[in-house]
Amino acid sequence: MIKWLEDSGVEDDVVISSRIRIARNLENFKFPQIMNREEAEDISLKILNVAKKSDSFNDYKFYRVNDLSVLEKNVFIEEHLISPNLVQNQEKGSFLLKNDESVTIMINEEDHLRIQCLSSGLNLEELWSAANNIDDILEESLDFAFDEKFGYLTSCPTNTGTGMRASVMIHLPSLVFTGYMNNIYQALSQIGLTVRGLYGEGTSALGNIFQISNQTTLGETEEEIIQKLKNVIIQIADKEREVRNKLLNTRQIEIEDKVFRSMGILKYSRILSSNEAMSLLSDVKMGIEMGIIKNIEPKEINKLMILIQPASLQKYFETDLTAEKRDIKRAELIREKI
Repeated sequence: MIKWLEDSGVEDDVVISSRIRIARNLENFKFPQIMNREEAEDISLKILNVAKKSDSFNDYKFYRVNDLSVLEKNVFIEEHLISPNLVQNQEKGSFLLKNDESVTIMINEEDHLRIQCLSSGLNLEELWSAANNIDDILEESLDFAFDEKFGYLTSCPTNTGTGMRASVMIHLPSLVFTGYMNNIYQALSQIGLTVRGLYGEGTSALGNIFQISNQTTLGETEEEIIQKLKNVIIQIADKEREVRNKLLNTRQIEIEDKVFRSMGILKYSRILSSNEAMSLLSDVKMGIEMGIIKNIEPKEINKLMILIQPASLQKYFETDLTAEKRDIKRAELIREKI
């Protein structure tokens, strides 16, 4: 798994991934939160039948959330392929996943349809093109809820309009280390962008990884939303690099000590919690990007940050693990990879 992380991407020394997500609802149907299971099944079958009739979806696999084990559900979440909200709506939810994991079409999440396109690096325009193409194919056979004044109608008013959320997952250890992230938070909130944690709304920024996305979808075109987000991400990435270079020039021994201490702990620890491991891996990833650590590819650290999460770790070792055993196996996995 984690196929979407295989490729290199633009700005990938700072930007881990980009995502475009489009929300759509079928006309004359209740929103998922208030529909019953029979109505939800009707929605699923309508969408699935459209997909079956189109060659564009030949390389997709269909999953019903309720048919998955708890472990499988959590692995999909940890790999950013489905949302926690879809799992919370598991009796009604399902999804189509492209074989290369670059596209997920979630059914009966917060809206009837959530089209998600995902890739490594800063790649918003190409992802929007892919999502828009899927949207067009589905709209040929499905009647989406649309209003001439408000645009696409969604269960949450903040998604009404384009129905699009563009987001970028970005690693900012130097800005966190220097306290500059507080300025980033304030600046982004003033221009209609929001900052969330590793797994979106309500989650923490583990490993100094943040998700930055548009906050509103009404009153701007998709292209305008993408361009604004892209411009901001490039500025933040440039600032992260600037601060890295400044730290190397003014506090080199301190930074090298921080990076090598973290590398040493990862190499020799026998017990590691996920929070501690994420923090240490962030330091090592920063050290790689600064040129302090050689012979490790940054994307290998990106993969490891997902592999060490609780469900993915159990999948890797093909066994159920208690929290204590997970901490032991997490340290073992990191020693094996590093």
